[in-house]
Amino acid sequence: KRYREAEVTHGRVAMLSVIGFLVAESFHPLFGGEIVGPAIDHLTEVRKIQPEFFELLAVTIGVVETSRAQNGWVPPAEVEGKQFL
Repeated sequence: KRYREAEVTHGRVAMLSVIGFLVAESFHPLFGGEIVGPAIDHLTEVRKIQPEFFELLAVTIGVVETSRAQNGWVPPAEVEGKQFL
């Protein structure tokens, strides 16, 4: 079950990133539409407009993933029917 959940999550992230990369050059609703130019340079433009954006994004993702891991984690000793040692 855990591998299935991880695979679905990674698949969704990959699909969203492909759509974002393809659409980003012509449509960018964030940061007041100030991001212009080729998509490969958008990260640099974001850093110029909002320097702390990526640090804030990393902390937010870390909190969400830690919360998710704590809710979904079952210690190996509590798994029924499987003998690991």
